[in-house]
Amino acid sequence: MPTQPLSQKEIEDRLRELPGWSVDADRLTRTYRLGDHFAATALVVHVAQIQQELNHHSDLTLGYDTVSLAVNTHDAGDALTEKDFELADRVERIAPGHGAT
Repeated sequence: MPTQPLSQKEIEDRLRELPGWSVDADRLTRTYRLGDHFAATALVVHVAQIQQELNHHSDLTLGYDTVSLAVNTHDAGDALTEKDFELADRVERIAPGHGAT
């Protein structure tokens, strides 16, 4: 059974629970700033582990001291679904442990 897209109200309600996250061109996005490249790389590895666990993968961009994520659900017509917000919530919980702001 395909994943169902969230309504605009559901998206707005979920965004209130995820400060720093936003919707850009139908994708849930966030950029984290970290102390240095090593810390950013460690966060990328941790995010990749979460994505594997959830079997849901974002576009993940590593900069010198930044990590950016952009995600939507392809099998829901590139819409936002609960899967996207679950991934964002999991990343949000581990990011401070890497020094991310």
